[in-house]
Amino acid sequence: MEIEEIRDKKIWEDFALNCEDKTFLQSWNWGEFQEKMREKIWRFGVYEDKELFAVALTVKVNAKRGKFLLVPHGPIMKNFNYQTLNLKQITNLKSEILNVLLKKLMDIAKEEEMNFVRINPIWERSEENNDIFRQLGFRTAPIQMHPEASWKLKIDLQEDELLINMRKTTRYLIRQALKNPDIQIEKSVDIKDVELFSKMHEKVSNRQKFVPFSLNYLTAEFLTFKQDDQIILFFGKHKGELAAASFVVFWSGIGFYHHAASFPKYAKFSIPYLLQWEAIKEAKKRGCRLYDFWGFVDPKKEPNHPWAGPTLFKMGFGGKTYEYVKTRDFLLSKKYWLTYIIEKIRKIKRGL
Repeated sequence: MEIEEIRDKKIWEDFALNCEDKTFLQSWNWGEFQEKMREKIWRFGVYEDKELFAVALTVKVNAKRGKFLLVPHGPIMKNFNYQTLNLKQITNLKSEILNVLLKKLMDIAKEEEMNFVRINPIWERSEENNDIFRQLGFRTAPIQMHPEASWKLKIDLQEDELLINMRKTTRYLIRQALKNPDIQIEKSVDIKDVELFSKMHEKVSNRQKFVPFSLNYLTAEFLTFKQDDQIILFFGKHKGELAAASFVVFWSGIGFYHHAASFPKYAKFSIPYLLQWEAIKEAKKRGCRLYDFWGFVDPKKEPNHPWAGPTLFKMGFGGKTYEYVKTRDFLLSKKYWLTYIIEKIRKIKRGL
């Protein structure tokens, strides 16, 4: 297998369109966004006999806690034919793809003076996939950069079928909100409204004690995906007052519920339920087959986790959980251990 940089957006996006397991963190536009945030990126393709088998967007991270190369939710791979290939053959192919990628990233890391390589894969969490990383010398990272599990809903059904498959309470709250004349749902692609969302997000984060994304970050993300009509801001209002909002990305046949915020003052009106339902319907309208609620923890196993409440909310819409291989690090320098300690402390402080 060979690896080379891909500089053609169409080649990248066409390949991704035919991959089943993916998120927008491996989209062409996420790379554009990272560059807007002044991060250096590489887009690699892994080929065999000129056939593209996998792609991997790689980001150079220069953080105070350490310097490393990051492959967010990648590499993403072509759909393997389980009728012609057995599990061992597929595992061997994955291992070869990862090995070729790792060798390339090690060379770049040396040139860029990076301390380690971090891969946050979207591969199914299985013993076979875990073994691939172990055998190549990766260790489990102290924190996750992006979700290591997600709640997803197949939306290639009629609207009434989707409603029937929801938790009874969720369906009831959506219908009650629909009947309430004081509730309005608005959609926006106006850049001015990003500031409105940002202010709301900041208020909610202060109350819930987490670090919000900056206005600069949200604006750059919005403008990058807006250029291809891949993002919408949803606002839920009660008597004209802002009550809930969400940032939804639509990419490669999937809708992603990326950022959200709501004020507890309006909790009794169930506006976030209707807001989510409108986003799902928009995804259907755009021809998406899947809706990714972004981020999942098992509320039964981790009832005190900060995501436990939001996860219960997401589960009410129907769907199932998808667990990925844990974030993995490949050490290149002893300086890694300073990063490890800092991230471990952060994780404990945040209750994650």
